[in-house]
Amino acid sequence: MNRPVQIDVTEADFDTQVLAASRERPVLVDFWATWCGPCQSLMPVLQKLAEDYQGAFLLAKVEIDQNPGLAARYGVRSVPTVKLLRNGEVVDEFMGALPESAIREFLDRHVEKESDRQMQAARDLFDQGNVDAALEKMRAILEADPANARNFLRYAEALVEAGRLDQAREQLDALPLDWQDRPEAKSLRARLELEKTLADAPPREELEKRLEADPGDKDALYLSAMRALEAGDHDTAIDRLLQLLMRDRHYGDDIARRTLLQIFDMLGDEDERVQQGRRRLAMALH
Repeated sequence: MNRPVQIDVTEADFDTQVLAASRERPVLVDFWATWCGPCQSLMPVLQKLAEDYQGAFLLAKVEIDQNPGLAARYGVRSVPTVKLLRNGEVVDEFMGALPESAIREFLDRHVEKESDRQMQAARDLFDQGNVDAALEKMRAILEADPANARNFLRYAEALVEAGRLDQAREQLDALPLDWQDRPEAKSLRARLELEKTLADAPPREELEKRLEADPGDKDALYLSAMRALEAGDHDTAIDRLLQLLMRDRHYGDDIARRTLLQIFDMLGDEDERVQQGRRRLAMALH
């Protein structure tokens, strides 16, 4: 049975029709009003795109005067306002009657494409240990659909895991400018720097012994923080970097502070460790 491509929703059925649906596919919520001229010009464009994308996303239309509670809930102050939901959360939005080309670009950042499915198959091959074959397939997918920036990130991630760090950096540098500052791109760049740092670093056990003998060994403090980060021990990594920062603010051209910021990017601002770490960093700097 075909899934609907567009629906009208109200406060009474929003949670079941929109939030639940957003766990299965992206939902584009159009907040509009009958008296709004730009809304009237935007809606046919959104309806056309919903048909063109053949159910890859759901268009949900909310008339704000009939549903003021929803408008307030989502902070809608002017119309048209369009918000894209995934897994019950707003992940992107735009305001005003954008042209169709701009809306297609907006959608393509979130809506799964055939090249996404192909990339997942290549990733499965990579995870099975067929690294060279998988990377070759990934390169071919990128050549066939160079506009899908998500796949550049997935390819770069595989290159990092395969130890091909220079190639991974090239892929990250080739990302569109509006993707360079996305959290997933920052996180991957931080992983790349971590792999580069640890390429010739001593094992974690050796570094711990050095710190037992000399707690002020700044090189050991930094590298042990990186080994802790590699092992997923973010608390130790953050603590060691803060120790280093307090011992020598200018060590390694301020690398302790820069690495802390990279860790915060990797974890995301909502992580409690990041919130605590930022407070401790501010105290250490001032």
